[in-house]
Amino acid sequence: MIGRRIATDLVERLDSAPAVALLGPRQVGKTTLARMIGAERPSLYLDLESDADRARLAEPELYLASQADKLVILDEVHRLPGLFQNLRGLIDEGRRKGLRAGRFLLLGSASLDLLRQSGESLAGRISYLEMGPVDGLEVAAEDLPELWSRGGFPDSFLAADERLSQRWRQDFIRTYLERDVPMLGPRVPAETLRRFWTMLAHHQSSLLNAAEFARALGVDGKTVAAYLDLLVDLLLVRRLEPWHANTGKRLVKSPRIYVRDSGLVHTLLGLATLEDVLGHPVAGASWEGFVIETMIAAAPEGSRANFYRTAAGAEIDLLLTLPGGAVWAVEIKRSLTPTVERGFHQACLDLKPERRMVIYPGSEGYPLREGIEVMPLQAAGAALLGS
Repeated sequence: MIGRRIATDLVERLDSAPAVALLGPRQVGKTTLARMIGAERPSLYLDLESDADRARLAEPELYLASQADKLVILDEVHRLPGLFQNLRGLIDEGRRKGLRAGRFLLLGSASLDLLRQSGESLAGRISYLEMGPVDGLEVAAEDLPELWSRGGFPDSFLAADERLSQRWRQDFIRTYLERDVPMLGPRVPAETLRRFWTMLAHHQSSLLNAAEFARALGVDGKTVAAYLDLLVDLLLVRRLEPWHANTGKRLVKSPRIYVRDSGLVHTLLGLATLEDVLGHPVAGASWEGFVIETMIAAAPEGSRANFYRTAAGAEIDLLLTLPGGAVWAVEIKRSLTPTVERGFHQACLDLKPERRMVIYPGSEGYPLREGIEVMPLQAAGAALLGS
């Protein structure tokens, strides 16, 4: 059992809001965490992919009203979109009786559908929390290479060997393409979406070039945008937006694209072992995406994540704007002897960030000139958690 940092935040939200939506890809551990929290208080778990549990909600208001003294956990809640209107009435009725928090925990495998369904019905009544795969701050330092290679889905990371981990990820991708995408999104040919997903893995950390993808797939740019939106909404791909500010510089406007789980990147490219990954050109970009996901997960609530790049070549891999307005500039290197290019120095002159750091796969931190700190991933993440 891997302790998840998000558990504390989830309990706090349940103790202050009548409904909490826990969003994340399938198999990321949402149900395990929800059941663990449910075991500590009176609760009822309903899996809405189960015919038996859906039958119990034939008259949802009557049934759920009788469970008002429990935390009701509704798994795969997007399967019953009409339920949100019923939840609104139950929450409002409960408030009149003094039941103001901890009524419903909603688990969903996609952001767009759940947000669209709940946004109007439960406005002001629901708190949203995203749960990603296990990140680099949730394992021991010696396990980081394996976490990077296998990815953060618990069943993949904890598999008995690399062959079983790779098989799990292959099955995960197949299930998403053949079962979940048709259920959660528009009808997209599974093989076409697999090709697109694989192309994104090949272009990990690159600027989005929709025209190039469109030519390769034989579709138009709008179709590529729809495919990308779908994978972003399923929380499988991150679209990292460029920093926009009036700096007087010509800024790059295209987003950078990352397959969010490094293990899925490697499986889509046919890389089964850590040695395979280290010998492949994607290693640096994959490590960059892995670090970015960990740092974003560690950032305080309300932080903004961007990258910075100008036409003149000034560039920062990750720019974190914290809630108080402080800006952290993060350069990500796969080398054990990282060097900082001129573009990073120029970007720091443009933006004057509060902290400047280079994250690398080594185990010791040390200073460089101009206030730059070279740091292991876990030290950088710990600094961010304490900010």
